Order: sequence, then structure tokens, then C-alpha cells
Amino acid sequence: SEQAKNISKHSNTRVKIMFSTVRQLNAAARKVAAGSSIQKQAIRSMGSAKSFHLNSNKNNSSTFFDFTDENYERANRVLKKYPNNYRQAAMIPLLDLAQRQHGGWLPLAAMDKVAQICNVAPVRVYEVASFYTMFNRTPVGKYFLQVCGTTPCMICGSEEIMQTISEHLGIKNGETTKDGLFTLLEVECLGACANAPMVQINDDYYECLNKETMIELLDLAKADKLPEVGKWGSLPMNGQVSCEGPLGKTSLFSTPKPPKVDVTRFEGGEVDPASVKEHMAY
Repeated sequence: SEQAKNISKHSNTRVKIMFSTVRQLNAAARKVAAGSSIQKQAIRSMGSAKSFHLNSNKNNSSTFFDFTDENYERANRVLKKYPNNYRQAAMIPLLDLAQRQHGGWLPLAAMDKVAQICNVAPVRVYEVASFYTMFNRTPVGKYFLQVCGTTPCMICGSEEIMQTISEHLGIKNGETTKDGLFTLLEVECLGACANAPMVQINDDYYECLNKETMIELLDLAKADKLPEVGKWGSLPMNGQVSCEGPLGKTSLFSTPKPPKVDVTRFEGGEVDPASVKEHMAY
């Protein structure tokens, strides 16, 4: 009918206009990109890695991983903290144990072993390992340098710290030195804002940094002589104690007592989910 022809004609016209507009936008984008008006920005990693698996000679479905006898004992101690019907609750500490055994990163075989111990499908472990940035699914250096780049640290000089590390080691964000000694990664807030800027080297925090003290730390790491941190797991590099101010400690003079927990609470095996809070001393 005539009405159908008109509708078809108008539809074709709209499609032509749409494609013409897209072509114009693409041409404009190419023109702008070719010019010098766009300033290149450093790519922030957001402390994350790829969310998918990449096969390699060191990490594929046929590579082998198993806990050592010593770590099996540790794994059993972890599992005893949870009732039998909550074995999956041990997933994160077991992944951490596997990562420490395997040189700071998790191969596919290690995640499969944790899935087997927790009695869950492997994909459940992959979901956890790919979500939390504490887990590395690709190899990292002996010293894993994580530089906080969030606002307080950035204001206090984290960009200079990143530049200092990059120039001193010859690597960029997300790279590892050729000798496998250092891996550098800019991450989000590590919770040491009071002592910004800071870097986490493996498990330990080194805080109140400047260019000179950062270079000092790198040279000490090369010699395997990193300074010991305090009982809080951190070491301000400007001489102060933890995050105390100029007046020293002004509160929390005594150690709070933890709640009492019945060590035999799971001896019967499974527990009723409704009583979990009571068993965990909440």
C-alpha cells in the first residue's frame, strides 16, 4: 500500500542520516586524535588485574600444585575454625596460603586445589581470586611494590614516589624488572592516609616517604636488607613512631580484651546456621 511505501521510505532516510552522522563523528575523532591538543595521561591500574585466565607454560590446566605437608597442617587449622557445612568460608585464607607457597601468585592449579579442599566448584574460587586485589594470578617479583595513588597520598607526593621507583628500577606501572626482583603497581587506598605517601612492599608498610627514603628502601631491598617494621606492621621513614603525633600516644593505653570463644564449638561437625553468631562469639 501507499502508506507502507511511505513508512519504508522514511525508515531508509533515517538509517542513511544515522550512518552519515556516525561517519562524521568518526572523522572528527580521528582528526582530533591526530592533532597535538590531546595530552596523554598515565593509565591508572586501579590495583586490578585481568579478570580472565591466560594460558602460559607456567600456568595452565596441566601444571601441578599441591600444598606442602607443613601447609596442609596450616590448612587443617584454618578449616577447624569453621563447621563442616561452611568449609567454603576458608577459601580466602587457603588462597593466601597457596599464594605464599607459590612465590606470591596463584596458578590455576592452586585455585583448583583450594576448590577441592573447600568442596566447591572451581569457578567459585576463580570468582574470589579475580575479585580481590590481594590475589595475583600472574607472576610478581620477589619484592612487590604497591604504591598508593589515592587522593591523600597523591596530594602528599605519591606521583613523585612512582616516578622515583620507575626511574631507579627502569620499569613502569605494572611491570617487573628483568631479574625478577621487583614488580611495581599503583593501587588504590591502603589505609595509611595519616602517614602518606606510602608503599606496601610485600606485607609491610613503609610510610612518610620522600624521594631520598624511597631510593634508600630500593637499595636495601636489592641487598636483601629491608629494615624491620614495628609491631604495627609499618615503618614511617621519617623517624616517627607509627602514626603518633608530636605529643606521642594520647589514647588506647591498654590492650582491649577479646571475647571468650569456646574452642570446642565445632567438635560436633555441622552447626545450625541460626546459631552461627553465637558460636562465633558475636
